[in-house]
Amino acid sequence: MTSSSFIHPKAIVEPGAQIGPGTKVWVFVHVLPGAVIGADCNLNNHIFIENQVRIGDRVTIKCGVQIWDGVTIEDDVFVGPNATFTNDPFPRSKEHLKTYPPTRICKGATIGANATLLPGITVGVNALVGAGAVITRDVPPHAIVVGNPAWIKGYVASEDRKETLKSHPVLTSRKTLAVQRVNIIKLPLITDLRGDLTYGEYDQHLPFAPKRFFVIHNVPTLAVRGEHAHKEQHQVLVCLQGACSVVVDDGVHRDEIILNTPEIGLHIPSMVWATQYKYSADAILLVLASDIYNADEYIRDYDQFLDQVSKT
Repeated sequence: MTSSSFIHPKAIVEPGAQIGPGTKVWVFVHVLPGAVIGADCNLNNHIFIENQVRIGDRVTIKCGVQIWDGVTIEDDVFVGPNATFTNDPFPRSKEHLKTYPPTRICKGATIGANATLLPGITVGVNALVGAGAVITRDVPPHAIVVGNPAWIKGYVASEDRKETLKSHPVLTSRKTLAVQRVNIIKLPLITDLRGDLTYGEYDQHLPFAPKRFFVIHNVPTLAVRGEHAHKEQHQVLVCLQGACSVVVDDGVHRDEIILNTPEIGLHIPSMVWATQYKYSADAILLVLASDIYNADEYIRDYDQFLDQVSKT
């Protein structure tokens, strides 16, 4: 510990534990020898921190939280009261794992009161875990998850991390989008007694000549698709039936667009992170791609995406 940290007389910080400058450790906190805690943290009453734990800077942990071996909490994370971490997928009395599944709470995330996290979970950058949620799988960056098991309710707005991202139903002007390189395409509609017809032509409506298409359908209501960016390829998304929401992210700004008519196409250029969710039960999503499938074209890790965005 450092001379500028505060340790309450009724807290126990074992020799060998590292406490950063400006960190406050309050009454009935117990920190074991191998733990590393950063600067300007606030550890409230009745907290237990095990050996193989890493906590970053400016982290707030409220009362009644136990943090077990294998947990890493990055900078600027908020952990609400009585949030529960776990580190053994099959616990037995007096049986210990040699290594524990790594649980990672990424920078700026919030864990709500009484939330429960299963072992080996990653909660993404700026994500929000609602009170009482049970996290059984990774939480994407900026996602808002609630329920048991947790599902994605929405995404955090880029302008204010306290606000839910507002969705746009049908947009006619790209000026309303924060992600400037994403475009809304108005496709022609022809209606007569025989029914409706919507079409698109390269150069007039489509920004590229498609070399591939695929159709997404029969998606479970709570399922999430996409969650990747392309290095070079472009895509146009058209919801032929039903509705789904698309979140686009350029690494700085985010927008959510509702696709609910075949008259609207969404052009997603390269180096834009895209996620589709909130599928209606009858949704049919057509995706036109500027090139054939190439696994190396995909960026599926958000941290890697941000790194490449910063370089370009």
